[in-house]
This record gives sequence, structure tokens and C-alpha cells, in this order.
Amino acid sequence: MRLRRRTLLRAAAAAGTATAAASCSRGEPSLQVAVVWSGTELARFRQVVAGYGQPVRVVSAGNDIDAFLRARHLAGTSPDVAILPRSGLVVEYARRGWLRELAPTASYAVPPGMADLLATDGRRYGVWVKAAHKSLFWYFRSMLSEPPATWDQLVAITRRQGARARAGIAPAPLAIGAADGWVLTDWFENVLADVAAPDFYEALARGEADWRSRSVRIALERLAELWSIDGAFPGGPRRALLTQYEESVIQVVHHRRATMVFEADFVDDVSTRFQRGAEQPVTFRFPGSRAADRPLILGGDAAVAFAGSARGAELVRWLSDGSAFQPWLRAGGYLSPNVTVPLENYHDPMRRALAAELRDAESVRFDLSDRLPGPFTGSDGVGIWRIMQDFFADVSGGVSATEAVRRATGQLAAAARAAGGGR
Repeated sequence: MRLRRRTLLRAAAAAGTATAAASCSRGEPSLQVAVVWSGTELARFRQVVAGYGQPVRVVSAGNDIDAFLRARHLAGTSPDVAILPRSGLVVEYARRGWLRELAPTASYAVPPGMADLLATDGRRYGVWVKAAHKSLFWYFRSMLSEPPATWDQLVAITRRQGARARAGIAPAPLAIGAADGWVLTDWFENVLADVAAPDFYEALARGEADWRSRSVRIALERLAELWSIDGAFPGGPRRALLTQYEESVIQVVHHRRATMVFEADFVDDVSTRFQRGAEQPVTFRFPGSRAADRPLILGGDAAVAFAGSARGAELVRWLSDGSAFQPWLRAGGYLSPNVTVPLENYHDPMRRALAAELRDAESVRFDLSDRLPGPFTGSDGVGIWRIMQDFFADVSGGVSATEAVRRATGQLAAAARAAGGGR
């Protein structure tokens, strides 16, 4: 894999800083943890590890943490612990021999859809430390009095409001950050989980199913139905392809140029910073074929310990106990994957409700793109992210749904074969 020069320099700088800190310390060096988080999330996690019994140094590697960790591994300066945003990376690193086997605390318990994703050959190499509820739409009640309960209702509202938006008398119905391919894969996963049998969704994630199958085609046809509606997006579909995730939230909560935006519970971090006025945004579940029995899509961040660090494994074990995250629970903006965390520990009312939903959900699926192998998993301009962006451009740009679905399924199948993850 070709590593970006910027990432290599960041990794080298972090390694040098860590070495200097270790040589200056009179006792044991600080444990080093590499994370993807920045801003508020980074600050909250530092508050968490401040409660550990040993000094911990947290390094933000940015979104490209895979490249960062590969560079550190090549330099022989891997951190003690990393927080990874994709379960597929945990399995890959474990198979390469980079990680230590882990034993979480007795209080560690996660939903069934997440339980076995961090293990290989019957051995656990990661523990979930943060969850993301990825089946939410956000809106203001003053702009949408009755949210849709089914997919057909969502399509009907989008058509109706799209016509009003074209006439210049109302905002567009949907904001979408199509410049970030992961936003589009989140859409796809919610629709696929609704139309496909649970076994098929899991088989696709394991590389055992055909991307040209009927369930994938139906999911893409549904998306084509919605994304091709004239007037659906503020500024039109070309503008949507230049709109990043944060900007799509701002279009709803600040500029009021769109009525609804779909994304995970972390939308509220952007909303808090950019919201205009006193009215608070509220949520509704991603609508499916029926109002009941809707699958819940989860994402999550997992902690791993690198092979040479027994102290790192001890820190990860400590993090696997939900009580370690009390500072973040008190501050808000955190959803624990650990279902043993008492609901009353959540000071954030919205996440208290989401945590209850996590316990009660009958059908939980983990983020599909995060489980795909190698480059197929997606990043800027490659993999499933790029394929979904091409599909969005096709269906919103006048290509027939039949032709757009044919192109997309062919690209998905080819990418899966190239990555050794399907057909």
C-alpha cells in the first residue's frame, strides 16, 4: 500500500515525540494510544484515560489511521493501543500477527450483531469502546410536522417537497453529504438490511454472497427511486456531490436549506456547534418497508493492543468495563456498546433513549462497509465509497435506474473479487 507522505511524517513525528518522552521519564514511559478522534471526542477520551492508574498519552492519527499504523509498524514504533473505526482492520492486523489476544472484563457485553466481529480463529483481539447508532434522520418539528414511518412515505414527502423546492417556495427535502462516500454507504446499508434476509446481509459482509444478487439490486433500485427525485437536494445533485457530511448537517440546522438529514447519533456534535435558534432538532428512525421490525445499523470503534505491549492489553481490559467511560457519559455525546451500562448513567437524554433502543432492537446489523476486506471497504476515491458516489451521480444525473444498477452491481462484484471478499 502506498502511504501518503503526510501520514508518514505524522507517524514519524509521533514516534519521535514518544521516544523523547520515554527517555526523559524516570519511571515507565507513558502508554501511547492512537485514535481517529479529534476535537471534542479527543478531549473526552483524554478525560476517560486520565482515570487510569498509569500515565497515558493519546495521539490523534486522523481519519487515515490505517496508513498511520502501517507506517509506525514499519518503523518499529507501534503504539501500545489503538482505537480502530473498522472491525475489518482488527481482523486483518490480528492475522498479520500485530495484535495481542485480549480478555475483557466480566461486565463486558455487547449486542449480538457486534459480538463476534473482533475475533479470528476463535480468539478475541479487540473490544468495542464506542458505538454509533446509524439509523437516524434529523429534522425540526417546525419544518416537518409528521415524519415518514415507511420508505414509501419518505419517497412521497420527498416528491412533494421537491416540487415545492423547485418552485422556490420551500427548502429542499433532503441534505446529503455525498462528497463523503461513507454517508452513501450508510444509506445503502440501511436499505439493504430492510430488504435482504439477515443471513444474506451477513454472508455479503463475510464475502460469501454475490453482489449482483436480487437483494442488492432491490436496495439500489430503492435508492435510485429517491435520489433521482428532481428538487430533492439543496443546490441539486451536483452540489450534493461536493457537499461533505458536516456541511449537510449545517444545511438543515443552520441555513434551513433542507428539511431532513440522515446520519448517525454523532450529528448532534455538529448541530450543537452550528445550530441557529432555540429549537432543538429531533430524530426519527430510518424508515423501512413497514413501520415495525426495522433493522438497526450500528457502527463502532474498537480498542486493540499491539503484540509487544502487555501494559497495552491491561489498558484495553480496563476500557472494556463500561464504568471507565463515566466522564464521557456525564459530559454527553457518547453511546456505549456495552449493554450492561445502566441507562441512568447517561446524562444525555437522547443517548439514554438510543441505549434503550440498542437493548430492545430485534434486528441489529453492523456497518457493512466497515467489515469489507482491503481497499473494498472504502476510503476517499476508492472501494465501495467511490462506487456509491458513481451510482449517486448516475441516478441523479439522468441515467436510468436499470442501467445505473447494472453498472453499480458489476463494479461491486469486481471490487469484491479483487479484494478477495466475494463475487
